[in-house]
Amino acid sequence: MENIINSIGLNTLLLILSIVVIVLLIAFLALLGKVILLNKKYKRFMKKLGSSDSLEEDLENYMYRVDRVEKQNADIMNQINGLDKDLESCVQKVGIVRYSAFQDTGSDLSFTLALLDEHDNGVVFNGIYSREMSNIYAKPVENGNSKYTLSEEEQEAIKRAIETDKARRK
Repeated sequence: MENIINSIGLNTLLLILSIVVIVLLIAFLALLGKVILLNKKYKRFMKKLGSSDSLEEDLENYMYRVDRVEKQNADIMNQINGLDKDLESCVQKVGIVRYSAFQDTGSDLSFTLALLDEHDNGVVFNGIYSREMSNIYAKPVENGNSKYTLSEEEQEAIKRAIETDKARRK
C-alpha cells in the first residue's frame, strides 16, 4: 500500500478521495430529495384513502362503492330502455292540413290532423265545418295507412306528419 501511495503521491490520492466523497455526497442528497418527495406523495395518498388505518379496508370500501355505482347504472339503463320502448307508442309525428270543405264557406275552417307514433300508427281527425254544422271524424292509421278510405286532405296530413319527422331527424 505504501508503494501505491508513494507512486501516486499523497496529494493526488487525497484529491481522488475528495472527488469520490463529493460525488457520493451529491448522490446521497439526490436520493434524500427523492425519498422526501416520495414520502410526501405517500402521505397525500394515505389522506385521500380515508380515515381507516387499514389500506385493505379502504380498498374494500371503494370496491363496494364501485359495485353499488355499477348496479345503479344498470338500473338506470333498464329504466331508459323501458322509456324508449314506451316512447315508441307516444305521439311523435303531427301533420295538419286546413282547407275549405264547401264552396260557400271561406277561410279554410275545415281541417285534417294526423297524430302518429314512431311506427306511423295513430289516428287522423277530419273536422268538417259548414254554415249549418260542424263534424269531426276519426280514422285509425296503421303503418301510415288506414283500412278506411282516406280523403286527399287526410292523406296529405299523414304525409306531412311522416315527412316532418324525417326532416327533424336529419
